[in-house]
Amino acid sequence: MSWVPVPDGSGFTLDNLPYGVFTPLRGGRPVGGPRVGVAIGEHVLDLAAMWAGTPLGADLATGSLNRFLRRGPREWAYVRAEVRRMLETDERRRFCERNLHRVDEVMLHLPVEVADYVDFYASEAHAANLGRIFRPETAEPLLPNWKHLPVGYHGRAGTVVPSGTVVRRPCGQRAAGDFGPTLKLDIEAEVGFVVGAPSALGEPVGTGAFADHVFGVVLVNDWSARDLQRWEYQPLGPFLGKSFATSVSPWVVPLAALEAARVAGPDQRPEPLPYLAEKEPWGLDLQLEILLNGEVVSRPPYRDTYWSPAQMLAHLTANGASLRTGDLYASGTVSGRGDAERGSLIELGWNGERPLRLRDGSERAFLQDGDTVTIRGSAPGVGGGRMGLGEVSGTVVG
Repeated sequence: MSWVPVPDGSGFTLDNLPYGVFTPLRGGRPVGGPRVGVAIGEHVLDLAAMWAGTPLGADLATGSLNRFLRRGPREWAYVRAEVRRMLETDERRRFCERNLHRVDEVMLHLPVEVADYVDFYASEAHAANLGRIFRPETAEPLLPNWKHLPVGYHGRAGTVVPSGTVVRRPCGQRAAGDFGPTLKLDIEAEVGFVVGAPSALGEPVGTGAFADHVFGVVLVNDWSARDLQRWEYQPLGPFLGKSFATSVSPWVVPLAALEAARVAGPDQRPEPLPYLAEKEPWGLDLQLEILLNGEVVSRPPYRDTYWSPAQMLAHLTANGASLRTGDLYASGTVSGRGDAERGSLIELGWNGERPLRLRDGSERAFLQDGDTVTIRGSAPGVGGGRMGLGEVSGTVVG
């Protein structure tokens, strides 16, 4: 148990200790520069101050997690163990108390400087729903390659933005000769994975090395313009319909905090090729929740996702592509089998055929200007109960 008070229901317990980048505020104004901290209850502990005057402290006194992540798994484990000891014992309590900040008195930033961004399409329920929507005449909703490899595309790292960033309705070609703002602005509730330790060019990273390279998990909303996407994606895949904004949560939950969430993934048939085989499963029992203007509209379960994050990483590097510190890759829309477990509006409203009806009586086929979308997440904690993954939020403006 920590001496820092953790309110009942808080997702940021001693078993969690997610990492983020923050700037303290005084009277609403920034004090000093951004630095790395961990969240505990309703507070943030300044890690740069804890290791001030050391090379590690210098790496923590920056505007991103990148320099710390580059240190690799051994250093990640050391810092996590030391932080936990500080928060459990009185040994450095007075010093820690001077460097604790209330979370409502800090400014949170994008946690990593994103090097490359890759988005997958790993949920079978989501892929099947879109197949039924766009190819209703076919008996098999999944394309022939879907169960043989984790399908993905290379996104735009420069438009990955922190939670709270407003999302401007994008323009593009909606059909031949038709240019204008999207009429089908959508969300995608996803789980993202932050790469810490790099790999060498030409050397694939196997599924067994997943935890040697990936530091932790964030929540992702990959905003999508479905009409732009539908017109442009053939034959090379998503482009302007996806590249205008991808929002991520400010807290990175380390893999070390998710041991109790590890589960075997769905049965995979046909059996994956050897480079995608897993000796130890890396399915994760994460529960997502989507709120539209404060109203819960869906609760997608991540544990049903067909391709695991270790398999996604193995496929991403199978051709020898190198990993860089700060790389972010995401699961693609997380959807479950139930109607109330779908992770996008195109599924929830079946491409506008059955719009969502909200509590205030309004309907949504796709997002309107002024709408605010928030995605939350939780996982079982190693000490019992639930841990929070934080939340990612954004508001649409015209």
